[in-house]
Amino acid sequence: MDNNNPTLTVLRPDMQHALIEYAAEFSAAGEPRYAFITPEMTREEYAALLLRQEADSRGIELPDGRVPQSVYYLVRGGSYIIGSSRLRHTLTSRLEQEGGHIGYDVRPSQRGKGYATRLLALTMGEACGLGLPGVLVTCDDDNYASARVIEKNGGRLINKIVPEDGDKLVRRYWIDL
Repeated sequence: MDNNNPTLTVLRPDMQHALIEYAAEFSAAGEPRYAFITPEMTREEYAALLLRQEADSRGIELPDGRVPQSVYYLVRGGSYIIGSSRLRHTLTSRLEQEGGHIGYDVRPSQRGKGYATRLLALTMGEACGLGLPGVLVTCDDDNYASARVIEKNGGRLINKIVPEDGDKLVRRYWIDL
């Protein structure tokens, strides 16, 4: 993997254009997970997103059912976003079934290059910094690429379940930190 030493960062004020480009690539690939980020996003909307992510990481004014979470971005060259991760500081019963402590994604053009493995490893380092003894990481049973990433990072398969509000089989892994 020629990764040009990507690093983990939180979203910064100078990354608005990079985030819009990142979201557009997912949209173009038919993956609407970042549909709320559009080319028309204003500076004010971006500033509000920065504040919301900071508040979420501190557990401030969370909506019902949400837990404190930190959002990180794997970047190359200072601002090119390769992937992102969400580190949930605690778990709800729903997150214990599906979602776990860490969720991550890599932009479509950068998949298969080892970035997800690095992203998960770096996010696990942040989890360790929170004092977590380990993390629960889940993926759909048919997401073999994600299962390999989790296993490369020391994931031990706990079980496979269909979550209470789901219809797909989910793999649940534990990783000691």
